[in-house]
Amino acid sequence: MPRFDNQTVLVTGGTGGQGASHVRAFHAEGANVVIGDIDAERGAALADELGTRARFVRLDVTDQSSWAAAVLAAESAFGALNVLVNNAGVQNPPALIEHTDQATWSRILDINLTGIFLGIKVAVPALRRAAGGAIVNIASAMGLGGTAHYAPYVASKWAVRGLTQTAALELGRDHIRVNTIHPGVISTPFIHKPAVGATAAITDFYSPEPFAIPRLGEPTDVSRLLLFLTSSEASFITGSEYVIDGGLLLGPALQSETV
Repeated sequence: MPRFDNQTVLVTGGTGGQGASHVRAFHAEGANVVIGDIDAERGAALADELGTRARFVRLDVTDQSSWAAAVLAAESAFGALNVLVNNAGVQNPPALIEHTDQATWSRILDINLTGIFLGIKVAVPALRRAAGGAIVNIASAMGLGGTAHYAPYVASKWAVRGLTQTAALELGRDHIRVNTIHPGVISTPFIHKPAVGATAAITDFYSPEPFAIPRLGEPTDVSRLLLFLTSSEASFITGSEYVIDGGLLLGPALQSETV
């Protein structure tokens, strides 16, 4: 039997490279999926592609009333909400701290951090009504170390770690598990195209050649980990951090020697 039969999953940023992969993976495992995103055209198209067990809801993660409407839509369509995936996020244009304007700082933290705070805040009552469930916050390998030129993004992802651990402590007795996934450089438009206001993409700064696993990650790599963490197979895991970066944070790998 598929792992998520009769369960409902809400994925934010559900039309993006990783988000759409997560939506399709949950749907393939039997879940009802609610695609939350600000891109109505792409969201509706993805829901139409998947069929009757999929719904699109326009969701601005920085707006609490938008969150309330999304959770209500999930419960109205499918009877309950069992899993929340806080996947929505944006990148700042690369700049030194001294050249980063406050509006950019505020925008990045509003989406990447406040958006997750509001998601947890609004979704928790629904998860309680479903007798428990799981929340996974998609953070970043950049949330585990400093990265020059990306101060707003790095700060937001570090903060997600503390928010996740606090939520795990608060919600464990309600049978709600909360964990983070920290992807490295995953092959999506997010890293291949410049951020808004930027001229360089993340891939201009990173080559996978030194990684222990010398390739870019694929969205499905992250989706498979996500399915595990939100399934009953991970019922004793909460407040934990899962790095999926091909060894990026380990430092340069030794090159194979020809004997």
